[in-house]
Amino acid sequence: MAVSLTGTRVSIVALPWFVLVTTGSATRMGLVAFCEMAPYVVAKVLTGPLVDRTGPRAVSWTADLVSAGAAAAIPLLHASDLLSFPLLLLLVALIGSARGPGDLAKEVMVPEAAGRGRVPLERAAGLSGVVERLAFTVGPAVGGSLVVLLGPVTVLMVNAGCFALGSAVVALSLPRGMGNAAGGADPQAGAAERGYWQRFGEGFTFLRGDLLLLTVGVMLAVTNFLDAAFITVLLPVWAEESGNGPAAIGVIGSVQGAAAVGGSLVAAVAADRLPRRVVFFTGFLLAGAPRFLVLAFDAPLGAALAVFALGGFGAGFINPVLGAVFYERVPRPLLGRVKALSTSLAWAGIPLGGLAAGAAVASAGLVPVLLAGGAAYFLTTTSTGLRPEWRDMDHKDGRGAAGGHPTADRGGGTSRESAPRPRS
Repeated sequence: MAVSLTGTRVSIVALPWFVLVTTGSATRMGLVAFCEMAPYVVAKVLTGPLVDRTGPRAVSWTADLVSAGAAAAIPLLHASDLLSFPLLLLLVALIGSARGPGDLAKEVMVPEAAGRGRVPLERAAGLSGVVERLAFTVGPAVGGSLVVLLGPVTVLMVNAGCFALGSAVVALSLPRGMGNAAGGADPQAGAAERGYWQRFGEGFTFLRGDLLLLTVGVMLAVTNFLDAAFITVLLPVWAEESGNGPAAIGVIGSVQGAAAVGGSLVAAVAADRLPRRVVFFTGFLLAGAPRFLVLAFDAPLGAALAVFALGGFGAGFINPVLGAVFYERVPRPLLGRVKALSTSLAWAGIPLGGLAAGAAVASAGLVPVLLAGGAAYFLTTTSTGLRPEWRDMDHKDGRGAAGGHPTADRGGGTSRESAPRPRS
């Protein structure tokens, strides 16, 4: 997970900058982001039943190998002067299509790894969350620094190498027999004989019937749309227009990520003793709108870093709350399918974020788009909390009145594994 996620984070810096310096178009940069994330969301939402049937180990290493080949093809074709823009979009879409099931497969293997290692599931899930945060801290620093030193084309080859290494780790180093298809893991009658769409529908029916999880997913779809716009278009355009360059992107991402790691560690110790709703919405208040505003008002880089650090610390408290709520409310036999669906719902806005931001910046300019994005983020993360189902977040047995499932078998436990993570 660390290797693959670091490669992904390096790519988030290198690929948009590659498009910007080779085409000079914010609109094309947004289109590239759309062509990566739209297939990611679609593939991930559809592959929950397939990962269960095929086995997460095979899906993981195969998907990473496909991502490595597509990522390596971009700089190689560019060096040969054969990389047209439509071909670039096709390769980026292939990377996104492979990353979706690959990421899901790794998440599915965490509980099995915990069992084999005789590590409590809560600790293993917390470790995977910290690894994710660290990768998203190291990646921007590595990506921004390497882009400055070597150029975006070379850094794209580094990204391909990370995917290839991640594939080899899963394929060759895991214990024999780990990550195979879960043949009897679903205790419901006739599980092995049920078709793909029937199994898919079971997860969909559960998610649709849980108002809290459904509302969380819709809210995250909006905030992730705004986060994607910010990361893939607004921040790089600001870095270029302000003269700070790609190194500023890496420094900002690293400072925010390091603060998020600190917030996550504090949350792991104390969040279970704090009121969930207060922690959740305070985290969003710190992590959302202030980022947009500090760039819109052209604050010095030091002030911007302080705002991003505070936002990262607040963001670190969000996923422990979401993870606890998610695993309390979803029965173990449905975890893979419901996780795929809920993640895809939360990420549904991401493919459109960069596309919309690129068009908006081209027509209105950077500052008005930053102000509008900050206002939309603030309204989304405050007004949503007025809905009644949010009271269920504080019911730690997962049986709130507004959409819980008191008859479901919850499979024992409140694992802290991350639910859909805002891309803040």
